Amino acid sequence: MTSNSYSSPGDSPEGDAVGAGDEQLQTGESNVRDLADIPSIEVITKSIVMLMSAAAEKLGLAEGAGDDAVDLDEARKLITALAGLVDASKADLGLHAAPVRDGLKGLQLAFREKSAYPDAPGEGPGEKYTGPVRA
Repeated sequence: MTSNSYSSPGDSPEGDAVGAGDEQLQTGESNVRDLADIPSIEVITKSIVMLMSAAAEKLGLAEGAGDDAVDLDEARKLITALAGLVDASKADLGLHAAPVRDGLKGLQLAFREKSAYPDAPGEGPGEKYTGPVRA
């Protein structure tokens, strides 16, 4: 079976077969149990990494990305979500908090640099959570 835990029984070729739904239900249940075993800080840090990577892509910072890859509206949303997550989990990040904050600040500064009309300090993406960002 090649489906993931988000698939419905009708998403796979086996979806119409007798018993195929039972197999997918069992697979889905085992995926839920596996997620329950993951420590919350690991879920948080993976989410942070995903948001940072996505924001970097939308800012055109990815390797080989051109100016046509820049989408500041999307980058703003991702950076704001990242800042909120970092702010909410700062006590749990421990020794990783400083590098995460540095990465967030780098994305915020890159956003300001890419903007034709930069936001005023304190008005940029995520700055309601981090405070004004300066170089």
